[in-house]
Amino acid sequence: MTQTHAGSTRFPAGLVEWAGNHSGGVKRLFDESSGRPGRELLRTRLIGQLEAWASAIGLGVDSTPRILLLVGGPGNGKTEAIEHTARCLDEALGASGSLVARLAREFHPNSGQRVPRTVRAILDDLPGTRPSIELSIVQDATVNGNEEGVSAARLLLRELSEVLTPASKSLYLCCVNRGVLDDALALAFEDAPGPAQALLEDITRAVSQSSDAPSCWPLQGHDAVAIWPMDAESLLVAPGTDEPSPAETLLRHATRMSDWPDHGSCKAGPACPFCHSRALLDREEERRALLQVLRWHELGSGKRWSFRDLFSLVSYLLVGQFQGSASGHASPCEWASELRRFDEEGMASPRPKREQLTAPYYLATSSYQHSLFHQWDHRAATSLTQDLKDLAVGEYDDAASRTLRGLQYFLQDRKKPYLPATIMASLEGLATSLDPALASPDGEVAVSGRTKVFLAEIDARFSRSVADGTDFMRKRQILSSSELELLARLTAADKVLSSPALRRKRPATAGRVQRMLRDFACRLVRRSVCTRSAVVADASTLRSFQLIVEEGHGKRIHEVAQQVKRLLNSKHGFEVSLTTTFGQPLPPPQRQAVLVVQPQPVTPIPPATQGRPPPPIRFLRVGQGRSAQPIALTYDLFKAVEELERGLSIASLPRTVVALLDTTRAKLAGPIVRDRVALEDSLVRLGSDGTTVGQTWDGFVVTERHNTDEH
Repeated sequence: MTQTHAGSTRFPAGLVEWAGNHSGGVKRLFDESSGRPGRELLRTRLIGQLEAWASAIGLGVDSTPRILLLVGGPGNGKTEAIEHTARCLDEALGASGSLVARLAREFHPNSGQRVPRTVRAILDDLPGTRPSIELSIVQDATVNGNEEGVSAARLLLRELSEVLTPASKSLYLCCVNRGVLDDALALAFEDAPGPAQALLEDITRAVSQSSDAPSCWPLQGHDAVAIWPMDAESLLVAPGTDEPSPAETLLRHATRMSDWPDHGSCKAGPACPFCHSRALLDREEERRALLQVLRWHELGSGKRWSFRDLFSLVSYLLVGQFQGSASGHASPCEWASELRRFDEEGMASPRPKREQLTAPYYLATSSYQHSLFHQWDHRAATSLTQDLKDLAVGEYDDAASRTLRGLQYFLQDRKKPYLPATIMASLEGLATSLDPALASPDGEVAVSGRTKVFLAEIDARFSRSVADGTDFMRKRQILSSSELELLARLTAADKVLSSPALRRKRPATAGRVQRMLRDFACRLVRRSVCTRSAVVADASTLRSFQLIVEEGHGKRIHEVAQQVKRLLNSKHGFEVSLTTTFGQPLPPPQRQAVLVVQPQPVTPIPPATQGRPPPPIRFLRVGQGRSAQPIALTYDLFKAVEELERGLSIASLPRTVVALLDTTRAKLAGPIVRDRVALEDSLVRLGSDGTTVGQTWDGFVVTERHNTDEH
């Protein structure tokens, strides 16, 4: 491909605008130049529901809901959904574009005028014998438009009261976040009871993630209302059979070959980390592995990737730390080209600058694997600085000294903020919890089309020398040219640190630097190779948890329920402290009074899937009858159960799991002590000497340990 053609491609320069803090992350109604950076609609379950709804309205189906509320915060695609619904409704009604044109005019008023909170359109000129239809759209329920002095919650309450009147036949579409919903419900309780209060109560219950959340579409008990919690639907799960997930569709578009220069034809040449990332993610295996890692982060953290998060993430993974005009370069490829130039100038200069020494490190760590798992211990730079001064490596080998100083400066740079602010917390959490550098050595990773190796073998080779590990990986032809170039320099530095002349003066210091060097090289290789196969920390546990959440996996969730039952109950039964309340410390054993009842059962709760998004978490039912309580099967609890099965001591359970179990016991205790059925065959254990109080046919009996006399 000619250079002219390479310069005319959209990406990677165009990906900078995908970030949430740029124009690509924000959608404006009926504005073709805003939002939708992928240039195509990202289909979700909600989109299918809205298309079916518009079709039913067009056919005049009487049971079709006429009040739609899309619930979620910013960046969840509410604006895109509203616009797509309007276009589908226009087509279904045979309005020939007139509905869309009217709405577009209202949402784009003249300069100096505010966009109204509620846009209304009356269609009284529909073809055939269709009756006129009135449509009201609230694109953002957090604003009050021209209603000065009236809160957004009060306006929402007023609008719902109007559309709930028996005489109203208008269609009402509203985008609202949970905060405004809660405020409107609070206002409804302050006013006289009415239909709007009951509706808001049911909406709040339906959009929650409780174990008994009712149907959303239509809303249970309100056939005229349909709602959808947009912030509960994962964008990494396919909306239907044989359909890609929204995240996969977006990633396919971002790595489309026709939008990029041919690999090796950009200004950075074959060493370009951005073109290398595109080439990798254009493959099915690497793309699915990345999506799998992102989904595991959702499951493990309980935090969902929104549309805006995904746009920012794809931009960050494919253009790395390049920040557009702030770096003074037109494209990421030019930035990578300058790094190459810095590196070449640094090798020729007798006194290389900082940016010249760090250039090979940034080239090697700008591909998507290292952008995703980006953490390097910047605290190690302090000790490395002193160690390099003590060793004076430059007196023995100038090239090795440059490599080690480059590592020192690179680690120091990790103190500075370098992550996109919009997804910084998510990236930090993902890199900490799923780092392939911490994956089990017993795991296998693909290093070629037909070959897999154990991570323990990679670790062992790099622990002996960087040269051994590099030679082993070079034969597999799986690393990029930038990574191999950096490893070659680390190999040379490792050999210098092993030389008797250098080690003779300070052997402990040389050994410490050498261990750091080998650890850095091993982590670099692990992250590069393992990310391409989704071999990350706790991968097997996350895979099992995903099966339970997404597919039920009845046998496994039953086994987990039985393990939780053993955790909640003691060997004698379920114990309730009678001398303390929840949160209080237990008194000394000799002053304790404990109620012991029959062991409480733990059973899986079938997920609620009718008319709502797939649940992001499963629940267990603890107890029976009136005392039964739901408990969320969180990833922390599931992981603790798996580790207990592998031999973990109960005393080593994480604090979050202990707190969850204690809270569940406390919730069960209250109903149990008031339930006559639950108290049958119970006893009270007093102190630590084995004294118990039980019931007989004519009263109570006290039994003491080693004494069968009853009093």
